[in-house]
Amino acid sequence: FLPLGSSFEVEDEFLEIIGIRREQSGMYECSASNDVSTADVRKVKVTVNYPPHIPDARNIGVPLGHKGSLQCRALAVPSANYEWYRQDGRLMHGEKGVKIENKGTISTLTFFNVSEEDYGNYTCVAVNKMGNSSASIILYSSGILHC
Repeated sequence: FLPLGSSFEVEDEFLEIIGIRREQSGMYECSASNDVSTADVRKVKVTVNYPPHIPDARNIGVPLGHKGSLQCRALAVPSANYEWYRQDGRLMHGEKGVKIENKGTISTLTFFNVSEEDYGNYTCVAVNKMGNSSASIILYSSGILHC
């Protein structure tokens, strides 16, 4: 890993980065020079592909009859595709009164009118060509606060 602004010299035409990490993605600059001409400088974008990682899945409490949403955020390159599951199988958008919306790194499972049957454990699965990751998220009953 090279800190910003650092440099090194090689006598070869290739740069091999062994054990590259996703934090090392970014712009790299190559400068080739000799005693005959001015330096030739080229910029190269390096993209490090990696499997999905779900850093923080949070359980949520929603009162009966209210709208509630479960969110799943996955870091991945290339971007992840999402699937939502419950005990009885995969959930699909529009099925059983739920909406599934995927925007960027976040997938949201929305219930418009939470019923007793909706409470329970849900699994979010994030998938890309490098692998997959899953997280368990619980939708639980929360009381309504009266002021």
